[in-house]
Amino acid sequence: MEDLQGYIMLFLVWLVSTILVQAIFAKVRTKARLPPSPPALPIIGHLHLLGPIPHQSFHKLSNHYGPLFHLSLGSVPCVVVSSPEMAKEFLKTQETSFANRPQLAVLDHLSYPSADFTFGPYGPYWKFMKKLCMSRLLGGQTLDRLLPVRREEIERLLKLVLKRAEKNEPVEVGGLLTRLTNNVVSRMVVGQRCSKDDSDAEKIRELVKERSQLVAKFNLSDYIWFFKNWDLQGFSRRGKEFHEKFGAMMEKIISEHEEARKEEKGRCDQKVKDLLDILLDISEDENSEIRLGRDHIKGIHPAGTGTSATAIEWALAELISHPKIMNKAIQEIDTIVGKTKLVEESDIGNLHYIQAIVKETLRLHPAGPLILRESSENCNVNGYSISKNTRVFINSWAIGRDPKHWEDPLEFKPERFLDEEGNVKSQLDVRGQNFHLLPFGSGRRSCPGTSLALQVVQTSLASMIQCFEWRLVSGENGNVDMEEGPGLTLARAHPLICLPVARFCPLPT
Repeated sequence: MEDLQGYIMLFLVWLVSTILVQAIFAKVRTKARLPPSPPALPIIGHLHLLGPIPHQSFHKLSNHYGPLFHLSLGSVPCVVVSSPEMAKEFLKTQETSFANRPQLAVLDHLSYPSADFTFGPYGPYWKFMKKLCMSRLLGGQTLDRLLPVRREEIERLLKLVLKRAEKNEPVEVGGLLTRLTNNVVSRMVVGQRCSKDDSDAEKIRELVKERSQLVAKFNLSDYIWFFKNWDLQGFSRRGKEFHEKFGAMMEKIISEHEEARKEEKGRCDQKVKDLLDILLDISEDENSEIRLGRDHIKGIHPAGTGTSATAIEWALAELISHPKIMNKAIQEIDTIVGKTKLVEESDIGNLHYIQAIVKETLRLHPAGPLILRESSENCNVNGYSISKNTRVFINSWAIGRDPKHWEDPLEFKPERFLDEEGNVKSQLDVRGQNFHLLPFGSGRRSCPGTSLALQVVQTSLASMIQCFEWRLVSGENGNVDMEEGPGLTLARAHPLICLPVARFCPLPT
């Protein structure tokens, strides 16, 4: 009994001490002039204000506290940005101060800390890898060489849908699109298509999916300081298991590539290089600015498959909800491309309405609704003090719905991206130069795969509505359910299930 009383007293002393310390820090923060902030609770700070869909919770708070406000998520200081003007301050005006991404606890076990490009600190290695991605891995020449891969996978998807249409069977659109984007990325990276068998590409796909889930989930170790070295949720254990499995799988694939490269030397019929071949070329280049080792190659995870599939699914859902827009898009394809051949990537430049539809989809449904950064030094933004290691959430979802910058912001209107002559407005770009529209981020840490993502999304969507009518199976009163699902990504709450009806078939037999 005495032991119990002792523990209770210790807990009360600890609780009172915590409250006093937080009160002292609150006074210090007031003197430092932090952005506006809602009332906080001891220990958890403002965590209780976040719902299962964080970007929506942040948006509601911004309506009350403004476009820049401060939160304490547990023991982690954070600021939330919800306007284009504030986003520009963080992503352009003071970009170098906010070029880092948060160092999550699970990454210490999950990845190769010195070689992780996605979450690695801004520095010489990161700059080298970004330049490498933009010039060689995901540059125009590489994407052109791998165009047949993307074309073949889109045709494969359409043939599968055609079989379902002939059998009058509904399809889960998201599942089909995920398979498409997985196959495109897997073939481009390691030269293998994902399948249901025991293929290496399928194993990597499953492991990359697991990695994304571990990074996206809420981890107490990242937010409550006294849980920092505890593994209450098992993330560290799962991260170590992932690291071992992924490392072994990548070692096997790299070794196989090296053997194949030895056999191909001197042959005239060498295959088109995938991205792994390009990385091996660089690792063998003694004049390379930075020599890539095994861990560097393994640390470059194939990503972006889920986000591209999600974007196409949202776009199709919006078109089904807006038949007039769907018909206008089909008419544009029939007029410009015709009814005797399948839409190709080279046609997209002339399909202005399709481009506008994709932009409008990315405005309302950005696959990455929150852009994450972390301050690398103490700085001042718009008169407010931002301390070093402050986590920054830029709410691109809210920015795309800002009524101060978008007329009828909740309405799906692709025409807003076209001028009076029907041409795409160049000033409303999705590549990060326009801070009203940030689906791929902006600045140094913007998505290096933007060009690839746009090619896949635009061409896939255009070919799907060119070849098929999409009749809704699920939904109330014939309306498409547009509810968002929980998590840090913008997945749909409920799958889009449609019955495809063939319009015509321009596919090669």
